Amino acid sequence: MTERNPSGGGPVLAFLIIAIAFAAMFLAGCTVGPGYARPDLDLPKDYGAAQGSVPAPERWWSVFNDPVLDRMVDEALAANRDLRAAAERIDQSRAQLVATRADQRPSAGVEATRSRTRASSLGSVPLQREAITTDNRLVLRFSWEIDFWGKYRRATEAARADLLASEAGRDAVRASLIADVARGYFALQALDRRTEVTERTLLGRHKALDLQKLRFDAGVASELEYRQVEADLRVSEALVPVLRLARVRQEGALALLFGRTPREVYEARVDRGTPVTPTVVEIPADVPSDLLLRRPDLRRAEAMLHAANARIGVARAAYFPKISLTGFYGGESQSLGDLFSGPARTWNIAGGLLQPLFAAGQIQGGVDLADARTREAAELYQKAVANAFREVRDAI
Repeated sequence: MTERNPSGGGPVLAFLIIAIAFAAMFLAGCTVGPGYARPDLDLPKDYGAAQGSVPAPERWWSVFNDPVLDRMVDEALAANRDLRAAAERIDQSRAQLVATRADQRPSAGVEATRSRTRASSLGSVPLQREAITTDNRLVLRFSWEIDFWGKYRRATEAARADLLASEAGRDAVRASLIADVARGYFALQALDRRTEVTERTLLGRHKALDLQKLRFDAGVASELEYRQVEADLRVSEALVPVLRLARVRQEGALALLFGRTPREVYEARVDRGTPVTPTVVEIPADVPSDLLLRRPDLRRAEAMLHAANARIGVARAAYFPKISLTGFYGGESQSLGDLFSGPARTWNIAGGLLQPLFAAGQIQGGVDLADARTREAAELYQKAVANAFREVRDAI
């Protein structure tokens, strides 16, 4: 009679469980939750304005032909703190995507233990002599929750959309930064010109007041005429410090956009360029209105809507059972030298299923929360699109 090895069916059982898991994942797997589709938008056909024949340059501020402005934009793009922070948010979203996507895959780790135990001679099972046992154990543990319902795939989809939103947010910060630098630069030039004109006007009014004083003393001009000239002088005198303060504030705002140090922001030394003749910028030819949907702020709003929609699937997956595999493989022995021998071999593999039965409304609350956040994101996206067309209409 041949003795049967009680452990002979172990590898076969392990292979069978793994095969069933792969079959369940690849053949019967599904993804709960709604798929994403861009909301229907009622867009105009075009911008309703005459379009030029030359496309707008990528570096649109170069049309002003001002090297000082070009240097300012380059400095801001290289060192602006908000732009750098936006880049760090991209790295955060990318790291979150990697961490979320890892939930779809098995995890494994090495467990090593060594213990010595002395059994009590006064316990429920008294020993006749002192018993000290030594146990050495080295195993490779693994666990895997099979993404049968697509919970982790939906979470990965949401994390990927968050990454796209972060990238679009960085592009939006970049576009706003360039516009703020250009506006601030031209505003500073305008304040310089206004200050110069006001100071010249003040000088002329001082001379006019002196002349009017002579006329008043000679009885040629009335006191009313003299006081009117004096009032004009006082108005100009009051306007000069206001313009100088506005200029200092504008210099500080530009220095902050350039990402300068606190000392440099406090000193606020900003170069001036030569005032240029305003350039007429035409709308590029053959630009459909839906091209506006590529604006960074709209791409960010849509990506946030996509992420919120994917998280509905994550919430709904909580209704369904969790299917997991766990196990270990290694060796265990009293002697460290026997740890890798055949008789010391030990292994375990197990499959588990957990079906929620009662959660006191927690799961439904999570689904309702995800639905509400998606509806909110949809409203914000539609508002962002409408606001973008309003800004274009106002600009035209």
